[in-house]
Amino acid sequence: MRFAIGDTDFLLDGEPHRVLSGAIHYFRVHPDLWQDRIRKAKLMGLNTIETYVAWNAHAPQPGTFSFEGGLDLGRFLDLVAEEGMHAIVRPGPYICAEWSNGGLPYWLFADGTVGVRRNEPGFLAAVRDYLEQLAPVLVPRQVDQGGPIVLVQVENEYGAYGSDASYLRALEQMHRDIGLTVPFTSVDQPMGTMLEDGSLPSLHKTGSFGSRSTERLERLRQAQPTGPLMCSEFWDGWFDSWGEHHHTTPASASASDLDDLLAAGGSVNIYMFHGGTNFGFTNGANDKGVYRPIATSYDYDAPLDEAGRPTPKFHAFRSVIERYAPVPPLPASMQPGGSGVLAASGASGVLAPSGASDTSSASAASVAGLEARPAPAADVAVRLERVASLRSLLPALTKWSAHDEPPTFDALGAASGFVLYRTEVDLPAGGVLTVGTEVRDRAVVSVNGVVVGVLEREHHDRAIALPPVTGTLELLVEDQGRVDYGPRIGEPKGLIGGVAVDGVPLARWSAAPLALDPIAPAAVDQLAALPSTDGDVLAGPVLAAGSFDLTSTEDRYLSLDGFRKGVAWVNGFCLGRYWSRGPQRTLAVPGPVLRAGRNEVVVFELHAAASRSVCMLLEPDLGHTEA
Repeated sequence: MRFAIGDTDFLLDGEPHRVLSGAIHYFRVHPDLWQDRIRKAKLMGLNTIETYVAWNAHAPQPGTFSFEGGLDLGRFLDLVAEEGMHAIVRPGPYICAEWSNGGLPYWLFADGTVGVRRNEPGFLAAVRDYLEQLAPVLVPRQVDQGGPIVLVQVENEYGAYGSDASYLRALEQMHRDIGLTVPFTSVDQPMGTMLEDGSLPSLHKTGSFGSRSTERLERLRQAQPTGPLMCSEFWDGWFDSWGEHHHTTPASASASDLDDLLAAGGSVNIYMFHGGTNFGFTNGANDKGVYRPIATSYDYDAPLDEAGRPTPKFHAFRSVIERYAPVPPLPASMQPGGSGVLAASGASGVLAPSGASDTSSASAASVAGLEARPAPAADVAVRLERVASLRSLLPALTKWSAHDEPPTFDALGAASGFVLYRTEVDLPAGGVLTVGTEVRDRAVVSVNGVVVGVLEREHHDRAIALPPVTGTLELLVEDQGRVDYGPRIGEPKGLIGGVAVDGVPLARWSAAPLALDPIAPAAVDQLAALPSTDGDVLAGPVLAAGSFDLTSTEDRYLSLDGFRKGVAWVNGFCLGRYWSRGPQRTLAVPGPVLRAGRNEVVVFELHAAASRSVCMLLEPDLGHTEA
C-alpha cells in the first residue's frame, strides 16, 4: 500500500483519500486503556490516530531509552492497525504539547553548551541518536511496509519559534536517514509568516487552528498552491493552567468550524480527540512574562473526556463527519445519554464488564461492540490513618550532597519533582532572604522545621523576611513544570542566582532531590509500618497513607477536599499534582491501577489539610471550578 501527496488530495494506492484523524497521546493514557480510546475514535468516524512522541519520557536520564509499559509506542501503533486505522506520528524532536520541556530531555541542556531547536552540533547529534532509537519502531510500521503510519511530521510549529531553514533541512535528512519513506509534513498557524518560516518546499505544509476554518485554509493555500489542504491541529478545546478557569468551547461552534473545513475538501487531525492526564510530574508550563504551570488534567474539552466518556462534542463531530464519510454504528452504551465508560481487564487491555472473572469474558464484551457497562458501586471514603513528617522520611526518600552554592535540579540529575536545600544560619536579628535571579518554581521556606512562608515564581517572589533564628534554614523547592513553549525552553530549575540574607551570600549548602515518581519503596514500607493515629488536621510537609477495599476495578477519581497542595499516589502509581486553587478538584485514577481487594493511597501534602479523609469517587466528576 502506498500513501502519497497528490495535486489536490492525499492518495492511497492512487485514489483520493481524506485523512480524518484524532489525537491520542499514548503517554497520557494508561496502556490498558489504549484500545478503548482508539476504538472510540473509530466509532466517531475517524480513520487515523495521531500522536506525538515524548523524547524525555523515553529517555529520562542520559544513556537510557525505554519502550516499556506505557511507553510501548510499537504496541500503541499496532493497536491502531488492529482497528483498521492509519497513524500520524510526530516525533518532534520538540513537541510542545503542554508537556514538560516540550518533550526535550532536561539533561540535554544541563551544561549550557547545547543549542535549543537550532542548527547546533550538540543538539543535532542528540536528535540523531533519538531518531535512531525510534527507527526500529517506526520504520517497519510505515504503510508501504504493511503498517499504519501514513505521515510523519518534522519539528512542530517551528515558524512560531524560528526560521532556520538549515536546521529544518538537517532534521528532514535525519528522518530520511533512519529509513522513513512516507510523506513528511510541517505544521504552523496560518498567521503572519509562520507557514513559510516553519517549513521547507519538501515538507507538506499543514495548519493549526480551531476557528475561522475557511479563512485559515485560504491562507494555507496561499502559502502552498497545490496539494491537499489539511488542518493537522484542529483545536476543539484548550488546556487548563492552575489558578485559571476551565477552558471549554461550545460543541455547536466547534462542529460548525469542522463542517466548514471538511466542506472545503480539507483533511483534519482533531486536537485532541482524547486528552488524557499529565500523570506524575509530566505537565509543562507557559511563561510569557508570567509563569503558568499546566494542570494535571489534560481533558482539553475533547470529544472523549478524561474519563473516556463521549461528550456532546463527540456526537456533534460524528454528525458532521457522517456527511462526508461513512461512520460505524454506535453501541447502546455510546449513544447520547449513555455513560460510554467501560472497565478494562488490567492484564490484557481489552474492555470488560465490571468484575469480569477472566480475560476471555473481557474479550467477548469488547467484540460485542463496547456494550459492557460497569456494575454499580459506591464511592469509597478513605481515612489516611498513618502519618509521617517529610523530615522523618528523608533517609528513605533521598541522599544529601554538599555544595558551596545551591545547585540546580539539573546539576543534581533531578528531572522534576522537588529538591530540599538546607544550610545552617546564625541570624539573631532575623533578616531578609533573597534569591538572586529567580525561584523556579516554588519554595516553601522553613526555619528549624517551622514554615515561615512561600516564594512563588508566578508572583515573581524573590524575597522573604526571616525571624530571628540560629539553626537550620530549609527551602523545599518544587519544579511545577518545565516551560514547553517559547524562548524559555530548556532552562534549569531550582534557586537560580544563589541565596543571600541582607545581601550576604549563604554558603555550605546540602541538597537532596526527592524521588517521588515512583515514590521510594522504602518510604512506602516505612509508612505502612506506622501505627494508626487519631486526629483530623494534617500539618505539612507531611506524607499520609490509608487503605481501602474494592470488589471491582472501574476507573475512579480521587477527591482531596480540604487538602491544599501536593501529590498523590494509588498503589504506587503517581496520579500527579493537586492544588486547591483549581480549576481541577479531583485526580483521575485509571481502573488498571486498582485491584480487587486491598488498595493503598498515599498523599504528600505541602501545607495543611483540614481532614484526613479522601474519597475514591466512582462517577467521573472532573472537578473543574469556573472562574
